[in-house]
Amino acid sequence: MPQRRMRGSHEMPHASRHGTPPIALGARVRNVRGATFLSDMGAMTPLMAPAPLAGSDLYERILTAPGGLVVLEHGDSAALVEQFRALARHNGQSVYAWNPEGGMENLREAHARVPGSQRLSNALRYIQQSIHFGVYLLAQFPLPLTASDSTLLRQLARAPAGHVRRVVLLDAAPSLVASFDDVAVRLSSTAPMAQRPRLRDGRWLL
Repeated sequence: MPQRRMRGSHEMPHASRHGTPPIALGARVRNVRGATFLSDMGAMTPLMAPAPLAGSDLYERILTAPGGLVVLEHGDSAALVEQFRALARHNGQSVYAWNPEGGMENLREAHARVPGSQRLSNALRYIQQSIHFGVYLLAQFPLPLTASDSTLLRQLARAPAGHVRRVVLLDAAPSLVASFDDVAVRLSSTAPMAQRPRLRDGRWLL
């Protein structure tokens, strides 16, 4: 009677009948900063990238807008602020939210507010004087705007090229939006299908 041949520890397992190659002996699955990798002889191959955070596609569209003043059409501004809070804490970038009750809040830091920024004019001057990168979400505007506030917003809309600073108007009244039609960029929270995140070669692309 022929004896069965026992597979030794030095032999490689055969590929499955579905054509999927097996994991080689000696390969190890590792997790690096939330991403899973298959390592073999020092090589690192990503198995699957984590999905992008909610709001990341809209955040990128705001950054690439062709102007400094953005009018955003969004159905739930409170939810958007919370999404951007998570993004700011994840990527470490400066994102602020303003309303007349709480003033200017740094979404990256817990309980971090700009003193004396409840008045819109003070908040706009703070934005104008900043030389650093920043995205500023402004909501609940006191209407009508004063002439000085309107001038400040127009100056922020025409920020010098290369200065990444975006002022985003949330829940803006139609009359307010109409007054800045010549300088503001309008964006909708619904991205075209071509701009939705897609997975390619283990990475999420916007």
